[in-house]
Amino acid sequence: MVGGFNTNIRYRGRTFHIQTEDSGEANPQIITLLYEGGAILSVNKRSYENALAEGDLESAVRALMEEQHRDVVQNLKSGALDATIGLASGAGTGDSTRPQPAGACDFGEGIITDVPLGEVILAHLAAD
Repeated sequence: MVGGFNTNIRYRGRTFHIQTEDSGEANPQIITLLYEGGAILSVNKRSYENALAEGDLESAVRALMEEQHRDVVQNLKSGALDATIGLASGAGTGDSTRPQPAGACDFGEGIITDVPLGEVILAHLAAD
């Protein structure tokens, strides 16, 4: 069994996770999952049963995994998966089909800061 691949991608203001794994010789398939926030948005499966007789199975499976993982990454970045992930067509426009209230931002946006924790806590307490 070949170890898997994991990639986080920020696309059109959203963060997606792509995971590719090998199911092993007993179930010879490669599975690539596209996640957002823990929800599976897309599943790609590929059998490698015909490669079981090859001499260097591990290298053959690794090459297939890399290709499938790279394809999903490229499809996401190119906008080919926009309909699958619930976005309007037109990659890179930043327009989502999900309406957001005025002043809304992406989850986690602005969390990373140089402000010391004590000041953040004081500001929060003062706001109440």
